[in-house]
Amino acid sequence: MPFESLELREDISISKVVTIHYFEYMSDFNFPGESHDFWEFVCVDKGEVDIMAGDRPHTLKRGQVAFHKPNEFHSLKANGRIAPNLVVISFECTSPAMQYFEGLITEIGETARYLMAQIIYEAKHCIATPLDDPYTTHMERNPGADFGSEQLIKLYLEHLLIHLVREQLKGRSTAPAVVKSIKQKNDAIIYKRITAYLEEHIREHLTIDEICRENLIGRSQLQKLFREQNQCGVIEYFSRLKIELAKQLIRENHHNFTQISDFLGYTSIHYFSRQFKKLSGMTPSEYASSIKLLAERP
Repeated sequence: MPFESLELREDISISKVVTIHYFEYMSDFNFPGESHDFWEFVCVDKGEVDIMAGDRPHTLKRGQVAFHKPNEFHSLKANGRIAPNLVVISFECTSPAMQYFEGLITEIGETARYLMAQIIYEAKHCIATPLDDPYTTHMERNPGADFGSEQLIKLYLEHLLIHLVREQLKGRSTAPAVVKSIKQKNDAIIYKRITAYLEEHIREHLTIDEICRENLIGRSQLQKLFREQNQCGVIEYFSRLKIELAKQLIRENHHNFTQISDFLGYTSIHYFSRQFKKLSGMTPSEYASSIKLLAERP
């Protein structure tokens, strides 16, 4: 019996992405406005902003997103009280389903926040143009981008739009157990991404603010995530990674303690020794001696 393939229908298809931004604005930022022949949405990650959509003013608060249809004039300004963080993405899409987004201003949930974070994460790795330049008109590709990064941006963006349409059609009736399951899955992905980031930057001195900024996560969410996974904060986890690598380097016996301290980004050999003893229960010299003793034991 011959097989017959099923051509998959695409209710929303993104043909081109114009700009992808993550902004950390000053509290007095003012964008006078523009209009263009493609879609754009702005989502507030922190603080709040006053926007104009056509002739409609609105105060957009944390966790809200507003869509601007093609050729709709829109402007934005901070309210002078809170410095806002914003996600702004513009794209071309002619799918009929985009009618659902005309004039849409809505709250977003965990799934939408996760998908936006993934878009920004992939863009930071495959777009060479800075994501925080509000006057970008042309994005340059990063020739060293990870495999599939641009396609993932397309898929995450389409997923985001489909998810928001479903939210409108069904209302917010998702069962609590389903929401919890989605959150747990998203947390696991975010945790894996951040631990990989820490391993990649193990030779550097990182602050919580840097980790939050580079991984698009709030400070309280970051700390809560690491305490749930490791019963410690993210900086202590990072310190443990450093000391475990220091132990490995001591065992290999190719570098002295000062070289290891410098290699791992410590400001001094004394600080390195204090951290080593705090987390391992012995000084680097004591650890090296104990390893040597075990190695020489018949």
